[in-house]
Amino acid sequence: MDIIKLGADRFGEIKLLFRDVFMNEPWCDDWSDDIQLTEYLLDLTGNRNSLAFGLFDEDKLVGIALGSIMHWCSGTEYYIYEFCISRSRQHEGLGTVFLHGIEDIVRDMRIDHIFLQTEKNVPAYDFYRKNGFTELEGHVSLVHKL
Repeated sequence: MDIIKLGADRFGEIKLLFRDVFMNEPWCDDWSDDIQLTEYLLDLTGNRNSLAFGLFDEDKLVGIALGSIMHWCSGTEYYIYEFCISRSRQHEGLGTVFLHGIEDIVRDMRIDHIFLQTEKNVPAYDFYRKNGFTELEGHVSLVHKL
């Protein structure tokens, strides 16, 4: 297994893996609008502070982490917006291997924290808790639908 920083040359592979994971259980997101998905993934990968990683088994992309580097008063953090492992490779421990590998890489980049959000009612919540993530007390996510 290799963890590699992802660039624009891997955009098609990122899109295929993203759709395969997030358009199925437990997420069931509707990413059928190719323009909307392309724009979303460009939002995550095409900025000055974007940082994307891929987990590869030989030449096959089996995991992605899409995020950005954020500079806060308490230190620099890697904010992960999307993290997934190919559905065909889940439950093999690859998510933990990938996450720990990312921790090592960003620690070497002098990044102090990894921040992410997930829902409590999906398997990802228990996965992140198992891997050392804790809930921020007093933190609330809010949305205002227009």
